[in-house]
Amino acid sequence: MSDGPEVVVMGRLSADIYPAQIRTPLREQRNYVRYVGGFAGNVSTGLARLQVRTAIVSKLGDDGHGEFIRDFLSGEGVDTGWLRIDQTLNTPVVFCEIWPPDRFPLLFYRTPTCPDWELTREDFDLDAVADAPILLASGTGLARDKSRAAHMAALEGHRHTTIFDLDYRPTFWSGADAYQRAVRAALPRADIVVGNEDEVRAATGVDGPRQGIASLRTLGPRVGLGAGDAFLASVTHGLLRGIELESAVRRANWAGAYVASQVPCSEAMPYLTDVNAAVSARPLPPASG
Repeated sequence: MSDGPEVVVMGRLSADIYPAQIRTPLREQRNYVRYVGGFAGNVSTGLARLQVRTAIVSKLGDDGHGEFIRDFLSGEGVDTGWLRIDQTLNTPVVFCEIWPPDRFPLLFYRTPTCPDWELTREDFDLDAVADAPILLASGTGLARDKSRAAHMAALEGHRHTTIFDLDYRPTFWSGADAYQRAVRAALPRADIVVGNEDEVRAATGVDGPRQGIASLRTLGPRVGLGAGDAFLASVTHGLLRGIELESAVRRANWAGAYVASQVPCSEAMPYLTDVNAAVSARPLPPASG
């Protein structure tokens, strides 16, 4: 059996600076805890904890936050060989407030650009990525020219299953039209598109999946930091391991709920033993639309 990655994850990384106090505005916060965050960091960690061989394609700053992220991902078993260093830009950070049950305003420090938006096609092996059984990418990776070119090259060259997370964050784009144009160019290269109803509407201008594209969405409310990334990691694991789709989605819903019940994102991702134990302990509820 090949020892190469089963899944390659491309995209956004950050140091998440989360408050020690909940129900407190940012202006009043004094104490914080740092975690690894961003689509690529969260999903890569989630996959590694589900015993999936995972490689990450992204870029960090040459600073302590970047070293922290690299050390964490390496410690989780993620292949960081394509995790490059930008010598001029700092690793982005994200601050948040926590207002349970469903309000978590985020303050991103990544504009006008940041290391992962400066990713180029020369930063990773296109042929090796093309051979991975699954490629995961997200809409945020299309928000700047260099990163968009790198993502599109990977999407166009990939030979197997491609999963695209719509990941619509309006503050990263000059307008909704720019997001829609970029994502519409990527969708025909995807086998599976993951997003909630608002993201599908933003990407396509219509309610529901675009013709010819299989679409999954979280079955239930997407609340809680990192819940969608845990859902995606678990669904991907299910596809790789041949788990029947309805069961895979139910397992993924449990994983999302598990992370949503905690403050961190990457550090809260469940291990395979956690998911299996939860499924064995009691039958999962029926999937609901």
